[in-house]
Amino acid sequence: MPVAETQDIRITEVIAPSFWKAHNAIKAGGVSREGVFYPKTHFWLKGGRGSTKSSFAGIEAVLAIKRNPALNVVILRKVADTMRDSVYAQVVWAIGILGLGDEFKMSVSPMEIVYRPTGQRILFRGLDKAEKLKSLKVAVGYVGFIWFEEVDQLGGMREIRSVLQSLMRGGDRFTVVYSYNPPKSRDSWVNRETIKKRPDRIIHSSTYLDVPREWLGEAFITEAEELLRTEGKTERDIERDSKAYAHEYLGDVTGTGGAVFENVTVKELIEDEVTEFDHVHNGVDFGWFPDPWGFWRCHFDSTRRTLYVFDEAVELRATNERTAEIIHEHLTLTRDGVKIEQRDLVICDSAEPKSIADYRDRGIDARPVAKGQGSVEYGVKWLQSLREIVIDPVRCPMAAEEFTLAEYEQTRDGEYTTSLPDRNNHSIDGVRYAMSSAINRRQ
Repeated sequence: MPVAETQDIRITEVIAPSFWKAHNAIKAGGVSREGVFYPKTHFWLKGGRGSTKSSFAGIEAVLAIKRNPALNVVILRKVADTMRDSVYAQVVWAIGILGLGDEFKMSVSPMEIVYRPTGQRILFRGLDKAEKLKSLKVAVGYVGFIWFEEVDQLGGMREIRSVLQSLMRGGDRFTVVYSYNPPKSRDSWVNRETIKKRPDRIIHSSTYLDVPREWLGEAFITEAEELLRTEGKTERDIERDSKAYAHEYLGDVTGTGGAVFENVTVKELIEDEVTEFDHVHNGVDFGWFPDPWGFWRCHFDSTRRTLYVFDEAVELRATNERTAEIIHEHLTLTRDGVKIEQRDLVICDSAEPKSIADYRDRGIDARPVAKGQGSVEYGVKWLQSLREIVIDPVRCPMAAEEFTLAEYEQTRDGEYTTSLPDRNNHSIDGVRYAMSSAINRRQ
């Protein structure tokens, strides 16, 4: 049963179902899995139009004040002049929908909202005047809830770190919320940042399709679905509107036209799903420094033409002895408390026969990949031909980043060529080696 957080309002009545887990994680300060609690501080809310991510963030800002009498809220946007009709109005709405209007005093000059019983404040600041954040003081408690609205408009993580260094002081528990519509470009800093592994971070995705229809209204639905209508449109218009719908309403990163892989899905896999993988392939890409050594494991569902990249190990300056130990660790399963090492085939870059021999001496069934003229291009085309490549960003952060950001080379005039980049492709090579048997059968 949902728990009431205000006098007469159930929280599940004012936030969309897709946000219920995120709400519980913010409320608890983390998530529990299999009896273990994992603290979470940073909540990235990405989504398209109508996904209600900003409404959710506004509600959580108000609830944070109610829960903790020592906590204050700071809400930030790139430009201060945009705040009154956006985040300020959003918080005022949240206070009203929660039935708390009598408990808060609101003003626009200065722009702040004060919780009457304790004097806690919700402050609004523009980062066009970021230097003033260093002198920001609160009369009661500390700043424990920080919300960056339209975070993609900021200059990057350096700017965000500077803000957090000024605000995250004096408390023992913090919540930082980032809301945004993902930019089209895969190379945008925010798209790069949210596929990196960080244990205290939750990445949440939502769309208008997750929201009760009556909350949005028929006019909104009509405008969204107009982009999907095909009658009377040319093929060019259909393709253009389809991409616009995917980006604007689904929050998809539709790329810049030069993406090598358009079939990648980045999502976290559950343990039960991974333990069922039975067509497992393993690949090693050798390296030392600055290029890393890497090991990847994949499961291939040939019926559905779907490849799952679910395991990764990356090391710098690691000896063959050390990387052999890592491979043994990743090939060892625990069942009913008993460790079982699988003697799986491991396909390696053929450029280092001595390293492969070292692995075989250490009990690994290591084999060199079969290479030939055009093998790189053909292997990439095989990966491109799959219906879907699913990559777990928590288990495989390098693969998630390299596959999603890979783009073809460009000329000086900015035109894309058919040449594949020979950089930041360690996981792509490792996955190609792992899947070489399937690739060669196709060839």
